[in-house]
Amino acid sequence: MTALNLVATPGGLARVDGDAAVLLDLPYGDVAELLAEGEGFAPARGARELDRVPLADLDLLAPLARTRAIWGVGLNYHSKAELTGRPVPDEPILFLRALSAVSAPGAEVELPQDRSGQIDYEAEVAFVVGRRMSRVRPERVWEHLAAVTAANDMTARDVMVATGTPSLAKSFPGFGALGASVLELAGVPDPDAVAVRATVNGVVHQDSSTAELIFPVPDLISRISRFAALEPGDVVLTGTPAGTGQDRGVFLDAGDEVEITVPGVLPLRTRYRALAGRS
Repeated sequence: MTALNLVATPGGLARVDGDAAVLLDLPYGDVAELLAEGEGFAPARGARELDRVPLADLDLLAPLARTRAIWGVGLNYHSKAELTGRPVPDEPILFLRALSAVSAPGAEVELPQDRSGQIDYEAEVAFVVGRRMSRVRPERVWEHLAAVTAANDMTARDVMVATGTPSLAKSFPGFGALGASVLELAGVPDPDAVAVRATVNGVVHQDSSTAELIFPVPDLISRISRFAALEPGDVVLTGTPAGTGQDRGVFLDAGDEVEITVPGVLPLRTRYRALAGRS
Protein backbone atom coordinates (compact mmCIF):
# COMPACT_ATOMS: atom_id res chain seq x y z
CA MET A 1 0.00 0.00 0.00
CA THR A 2 1.49 3.33 -1.11
CA ALA A 3 2.02 5.86 1.66
CA LEU A 4 0.07 9.10 1.29
CA ASN A 5 1.76 12.49 1.01
CA LEU A 6 -0.82 15.22 1.69
CA VAL A 7 -0.92 18.97 1.17
CA ALA A 8 -3.46 21.58 2.24
CA THR A 9 -4.85 23.76 -0.55
CA PRO A 10 -7.55 26.45 -0.81
CA GLY A 11 -9.75 23.69 -2.26
CA GLY A 12 -9.11 21.24 0.58
CA LEU A 13 -6.73 18.37 1.21
CA ALA A 14 -4.91 16.88 -1.75
CA ARG A 15 -2.68 13.89 -2.40
CA VAL A 16 0.71 14.57 -3.97
CA ASP A 17 1.19 12.55 -7.15
CA GLY A 18 4.42 13.49 -8.86
CA ASP A 19 4.18 17.12 -9.94
CA ALA A 20 0.42 17.21 -9.38
CA ALA A 21 -1.98 17.50 -6.47
CA VAL A 22 -5.06 15.27 -6.54
CA LEU A 23 -7.84 17.10 -4.70
CA LEU A 24 -9.82 14.82 -2.37
CA ASP A 25 -13.47 14.94 -1.35
CA LEU A 26 -12.86 15.44 2.38
CA PRO A 27 -14.36 17.85 4.95
CA TYR A 28 -11.05 18.62 6.69
CA GLY A 29 -9.21 21.91 6.41
CA ASP A 30 -5.80 20.37 7.00
CA VAL A 31 -3.99 17.19 8.02
CA ALA A 32 -4.30 17.94 11.75
CA GLU A 33 -8.09 17.98 11.45
CA LEU A 34 -7.98 14.73 9.48
CA LEU A 35 -5.88 12.99 12.12
CA ALA A 36 -7.99 14.40 14.97
CA GLU A 37 -10.77 12.06 13.81
CA GLY A 38 -8.67 9.18 15.17
CA GLU A 39 -8.67 7.10 11.98
CA GLY A 40 -5.22 8.04 10.75
CA PHE A 41 -4.93 8.50 6.99
CA ALA A 42 -7.76 6.03 6.24
CA PRO A 43 -10.37 8.68 5.32
CA ALA A 44 -7.96 10.21 2.81
CA ARG A 45 -7.10 6.83 1.33
CA GLY A 46 -10.75 6.09 0.60
CA ALA A 47 -11.77 9.59 -0.49
CA ARG A 48 -13.19 10.33 -3.93
CA GLU A 49 -10.83 12.23 -6.24
CA LEU A 50 -12.25 15.57 -7.38
CA ASP A 51 -9.59 17.12 -9.59
CA ARG A 52 -5.95 17.02 -10.59
CA VAL A 53 -3.97 20.28 -10.50
CA PRO A 54 -0.28 21.00 -11.13
CA LEU A 55 1.45 21.70 -7.81
CA ALA A 56 3.12 24.70 -9.39
CA ASP A 57 -0.32 26.30 -9.85
CA LEU A 58 -1.27 26.05 -6.17
CA ASP A 59 -0.64 28.36 -3.24
CA LEU A 60 -0.25 25.73 -0.54
CA LEU A 61 -1.64 26.34 2.94
CA ALA A 62 -0.06 25.29 6.22
CA PRO A 63 -0.85 21.55 6.40
CA LEU A 64 -0.94 21.47 10.23
CA ALA A 65 -2.30 24.92 11.14
CA ARG A 66 -5.16 23.36 13.12
CA THR A 67 -2.92 21.29 15.35
CA ARG A 68 -3.66 21.59 19.08
CA ALA A 69 -0.04 21.52 20.25
CA ILE A 70 3.47 22.01 18.85
CA TRP A 71 6.19 20.64 21.13
CA GLY A 72 9.84 21.52 20.61
CA VAL A 73 13.14 20.49 22.14
CA GLY A 74 16.41 22.36 22.55
CA LEU A 75 19.93 20.93 22.22
CA ASN A 76 19.01 17.48 20.89
CA TYR A 77 21.81 16.89 18.34
CA HIS A 78 25.25 15.71 19.34
CA SER A 79 26.78 17.99 16.67
CA LYS A 80 25.16 21.04 18.25
CA ALA A 81 26.36 20.11 21.75
CA GLU A 82 29.91 19.47 20.49
CA LEU A 83 30.05 22.74 18.56
CA THR A 84 28.80 24.87 21.45
CA GLY A 85 30.72 22.99 24.13
CA ARG A 86 27.57 22.54 26.15
CA PRO A 87 27.14 19.31 28.16
CA VAL A 88 24.66 16.74 26.91
CA PRO A 89 21.45 17.28 28.92
CA ASP A 90 20.11 14.57 31.23
CA GLU A 91 16.54 15.51 30.34
CA PRO A 92 15.18 17.05 27.13
CA ILE A 93 14.78 20.83 27.16
CA LEU A 94 11.13 21.10 26.15
CA PHE A 95 8.89 24.00 25.16
CA LEU A 96 5.54 24.74 23.54
CA ARG A 97 5.16 27.17 20.62
CA ALA A 98 2.14 29.44 20.19
CA LEU A 99 -0.09 28.06 17.44
CA SER A 100 -0.43 31.58 15.99
CA ALA A 101 3.22 31.32 14.88
CA VAL A 102 2.49 28.67 12.23
CA SER A 103 3.14 29.84 8.67
CA ALA A 104 2.35 28.35 5.28
CA PRO A 105 4.88 26.88 2.85
CA GLY A 106 6.35 29.62 0.70
CA ALA A 107 5.26 32.35 3.11
CA GLU A 108 7.04 35.66 3.34
CA VAL A 109 7.67 36.29 7.03
CA GLU A 110 8.16 39.74 8.46
CA LEU A 111 11.27 39.94 10.64
CA PRO A 112 10.46 41.50 14.05
CA GLN A 113 13.55 43.68 13.96
CA ASP A 114 12.14 45.99 16.63
CA ARG A 115 12.36 43.11 19.09
CA SER A 116 15.35 41.10 17.87
CA GLY A 117 18.60 41.48 15.97
CA GLN A 118 19.40 37.75 16.05
CA ILE A 119 16.64 35.98 14.14
CA ASP A 120 17.65 32.44 13.23
CA TYR A 121 16.45 29.42 11.25
CA GLU A 122 16.48 25.82 12.54
CA ALA A 123 15.96 22.83 10.24
CA GLU A 124 14.03 20.09 12.01
CA VAL A 125 12.20 16.82 11.42
CA ALA A 126 8.68 16.99 12.85
CA PHE A 127 6.55 13.98 13.75
CA VAL A 128 2.75 14.05 13.87
CA VAL A 129 0.76 12.06 16.41
CA GLY A 130 -1.85 9.64 15.06
CA ARG A 131 -3.15 8.00 18.26
CA ARG A 132 -3.62 9.49 21.73
CA MET A 133 -0.49 9.08 23.85
CA SER A 134 -0.30 9.15 27.63
CA ARG A 135 2.52 7.47 29.55
CA VAL A 136 3.53 5.50 26.46
CA ARG A 137 6.71 3.43 26.71
CA PRO A 138 9.46 4.13 24.14
CA GLU A 139 9.02 0.77 22.44
CA ARG A 140 5.36 1.60 21.74
CA VAL A 141 5.83 5.16 20.47
CA TRP A 142 6.04 4.33 16.75
CA GLU A 143 2.59 2.72 16.93
CA HIS A 144 1.16 6.11 17.91
CA LEU A 145 2.81 8.28 15.25
CA ALA A 146 1.15 8.92 11.90
CA ALA A 147 3.37 11.13 9.80
CA VAL A 148 6.51 13.17 9.30
CA THR A 149 7.10 16.63 7.89
CA ALA A 150 9.72 19.41 7.78
CA ALA A 151 9.88 22.33 10.18
CA ASN A 152 11.70 25.65 10.34
CA ASP A 153 11.87 26.25 14.10
CA MET A 154 12.74 29.94 13.94
CA THR A 155 14.20 31.56 17.04
CA ALA A 156 15.01 35.09 18.15
CA ARG A 157 18.26 34.22 19.92
CA ASP A 158 18.62 37.47 21.85
CA VAL A 159 15.01 37.24 23.05
CA MET A 160 15.77 33.74 24.31
CA VAL A 161 18.74 35.03 26.32
CA ALA A 162 16.92 38.10 27.63
CA THR A 163 13.76 36.30 28.74
CA GLY A 164 14.94 32.73 29.32
CA THR A 165 11.66 31.70 27.70
CA PRO A 166 11.86 29.65 24.48
CA SER A 167 8.14 30.05 23.81
CA LEU A 168 8.50 33.84 23.52
CA ALA A 169 11.58 33.60 21.31
CA LYS A 170 9.83 31.17 18.95
CA SER A 171 6.25 32.48 18.78
CA PHE A 172 6.51 35.61 16.64
CA PRO A 173 4.11 35.49 13.66
CA GLY A 174 5.48 33.17 10.99
CA PHE A 175 8.18 31.61 13.17
CA GLY A 176 6.61 28.12 13.02
CA ALA A 177 6.78 27.02 9.38
CA LEU A 178 5.60 23.43 8.80
CA GLY A 179 5.26 21.42 5.57
CA ALA A 180 5.16 21.77 2.70
CA SER A 181 3.53 18.30 2.69
CA VAL A 182 2.86 15.69 5.38
CA LEU A 183 4.13 12.18 4.60
CA GLU A 184 2.48 9.14 6.12
CA LEU A 185 4.97 7.37 8.38
CA ALA A 186 4.69 4.19 6.31
CA GLY A 187 6.51 6.07 3.54
CA VAL A 188 9.64 6.64 5.69
CA PRO A 189 12.23 3.89 4.99
CA ASP A 190 13.97 4.25 8.39
CA PRO A 191 12.08 6.35 10.96
CA ASP A 192 15.12 6.24 13.27
CA ALA A 193 17.30 8.02 10.68
CA VAL A 194 15.31 10.71 8.88
CA ALA A 195 17.54 13.14 7.01
CA VAL A 196 17.13 16.92 7.31
CA ARG A 197 18.89 19.71 5.42
CA ALA A 198 18.74 23.52 5.40
CA THR A 199 19.93 25.91 2.74
CA VAL A 200 20.06 29.69 3.06
CA ASN A 201 19.97 31.47 -0.30
CA GLY A 202 20.88 28.15 -1.94
CA VAL A 203 23.90 27.37 0.27
CA VAL A 204 23.75 24.23 2.45
CA HIS A 205 24.37 25.01 6.13
CA GLN A 206 22.71 22.09 7.93
CA ASP A 207 22.82 18.46 6.80
CA SER A 208 22.18 15.65 9.29
CA SER A 209 19.63 13.04 10.35
CA THR A 210 17.66 11.99 13.40
CA ALA A 211 20.14 9.14 13.86
CA GLU A 212 22.30 11.82 15.52
CA LEU A 213 19.74 12.80 18.17
CA ILE A 214 20.74 12.88 21.84
CA PHE A 215 17.21 11.76 22.75
CA PRO A 216 16.00 9.49 19.92
CA VAL A 217 12.43 9.96 18.74
CA PRO A 218 10.85 7.10 20.78
CA ASP A 219 12.62 8.24 23.95
CA LEU A 220 11.86 11.93 23.39
CA ILE A 221 8.15 11.50 22.72
CA SER A 222 7.75 8.91 25.48
CA ARG A 223 9.20 11.43 27.95
CA ILE A 224 6.72 14.11 26.85
CA SER A 225 3.84 11.66 27.22
CA ARG A 226 4.77 11.04 30.87
CA PHE A 227 3.66 14.60 31.65
CA ALA A 228 1.18 15.61 28.95
CA ALA A 229 -1.29 13.67 26.84
CA LEU A 230 -0.51 13.96 23.13
CA GLU A 231 -3.55 13.97 20.87
CA PRO A 232 -3.93 13.00 17.19
CA GLY A 233 -2.70 15.87 15.05
CA ASP A 234 -0.25 17.17 17.66
CA VAL A 235 3.24 17.96 16.36
CA VAL A 236 6.59 17.15 17.98
CA LEU A 237 9.76 18.82 16.67
CA THR A 238 12.97 16.88 17.27
CA GLY A 239 15.70 19.51 17.48
CA THR A 240 18.19 21.06 15.06
CA PRO A 241 21.74 20.03 14.09
CA ALA A 242 24.80 22.28 13.94
CA GLY A 243 24.92 24.90 11.21
CA THR A 244 22.35 27.47 12.33
CA GLY A 245 22.99 31.18 11.96
CA GLN A 246 23.91 31.30 15.65
CA ASP A 247 26.71 28.82 14.96
CA ARG A 248 28.06 30.99 12.13
CA GLY A 249 27.39 34.39 13.69
CA VAL A 250 25.17 35.28 10.71
CA PHE A 251 21.47 35.91 11.28
CA LEU A 252 18.53 36.26 8.91
CA ASP A 253 17.99 39.48 6.99
CA ALA A 254 15.37 40.81 4.59
CA GLY A 255 15.56 39.07 1.21
CA ASP A 256 16.89 35.79 2.59
CA GLU A 257 15.23 32.49 1.65
CA VAL A 258 15.53 29.33 3.76
CA GLU A 259 14.65 25.89 2.39
CA ILE A 260 14.23 22.87 4.67
CA THR A 261 14.16 19.42 3.08
CA VAL A 262 13.17 16.06 4.53
CA PRO A 263 13.13 13.05 2.14
CA GLY A 264 9.68 12.34 0.73
CA VAL A 265 8.29 15.70 1.90
CA LEU A 266 7.86 18.66 -0.43
CA PRO A 267 10.51 21.34 0.25
CA LEU A 268 9.59 23.90 2.88
CA ARG A 269 10.60 27.39 1.72
CA THR A 270 10.33 30.59 3.72
CA ARG A 271 11.25 34.08 2.56
CA TYR A 272 11.89 37.06 4.81
CA ARG A 273 11.09 40.75 4.54
CA ALA A 274 11.89 43.75 6.68
CA LEU A 275 9.58 44.96 9.39
CA ALA A 276 7.05 47.38 7.90
CA GLY A 277 8.19 50.96 8.30
CA ARG A 278 11.88 50.08 8.40
CA SER A 279 14.35 50.44 5.54
